[in-house]
This record gives sequence, C-alpha cells and structure tokens, in this order.
Amino acid sequence: MAGLPNIVAASNSGNFLVTPGIGVMIWTLIAFGLTVLILRRLAYPRIQEALDRRRKAIEDSIETAERTRREADQLLQEYRERLREAREQADDIVARARRASEQVQDQAKVDASKTREELLERTRRDIEQETRRAIDQIRAEVAELTVVATEKVTRKTLTGEDHQRLIEEALQEFDFAALPGGRSSGSSNGGGEE
Repeated sequence: MAGLPNIVAASNSGNFLVTPGIGVMIWTLIAFGLTVLILRRLAYPRIQEALDRRRKAIEDSIETAERTRREADQLLQEYRERLREAREQADDIVARARRASEQVQDQAKVDASKTREELLERTRRDIEQETRRAIDQIRAEVAELTVVATEKVTRKTLTGEDHQRLIEEALQEFDFAALPGGRSSGSSNGGGEE
C-alpha cells in the first residue's frame, strides 16, 4: 500500500501522463531508439527484401502479362490474316467451280447440238437413200409393166433394144418430181442406172 500514497500524491500534483517525469521520458526514448535500431538491423532488411521480392514478382507479372498480350495480339492478327486468306481461297474455289460448271454446260450444249446435227444429217441421208431405193423400185416396176403392157398390145416378144427403148420412153413420160423427194425427169435420165 505504500505505492498507493505515491499515486494519490501524483494525482494531487497533476496528471502524470500529461506531465511525465524526465526519467520516464529518457527511458522511453532509449527503449524507442533500441527498438528502431533492432528493427533496422533485423526486421527492416527482411521487410525490404520481402517488399523487393513482391515488387519484382509484380513487375514480372506485368511483364509476362504484357508479353502475353503482345503474343495474343500477334496471334489474333495471324488468325485474321489466315481467316482472310481462307475466305479468299473459298471465294476463288467458288468462282472456279462456277466457271467449270459454265464450261461443262457450254460443252454439253455444243456436244448436244453436234449430236443433233449428226443425227439430222444421218436421218436425211437415210431418207434420201430410201427415197432413191423406192424410186428405183418404182422405175423397175414401171419398166416391167411397160414391157408386159407392150407385149400384150403388140402380142409379140420384144428384143433387148426394144425393151431398152420402151423403158426409156416410159421413164421420160413418168413424173418422178411428183414423188416426195423425187427428182425431175431430166435428172432421172440414166440416173437409175447405177
């Protein structure tokens, strides 16, 4: 209890926190100085080292992020370039396919036209041959009928020269131009004799 009268005495003389004694102040400054010195020697270098590592890690992260961003920008540019090239190639392929299709269509039209003309020409030749054959057959029948009719009329047998003369006369009188695809009587003179 002996300490109590000192506190009471100090409280009577004023607040000891507001007016501290010189001894307490000196010991407080010494303790503070020692603490700062210990911190400066032991703690501050470690704290500074940790801060430097943190700063370096942040700088490395920023540098890595910047490098990654540049690479991403470069990849994006390359992607856009490849996409543009792919579109150009696709357009080129479509254009070539369209041209090839048009060429195939044009060639098919030319081939069809050529085939049609060949068929028409072959049909014309066939019709012409059949017409000639029919006209030759009609000539032969007319000649035979003429000979038979002449024999009946004259009641005699004709010689080869008489036959020839009568056939030629009958053929000249017969109108072959009236037949489809027929020839005129002037061109039939000897035309049947092949």
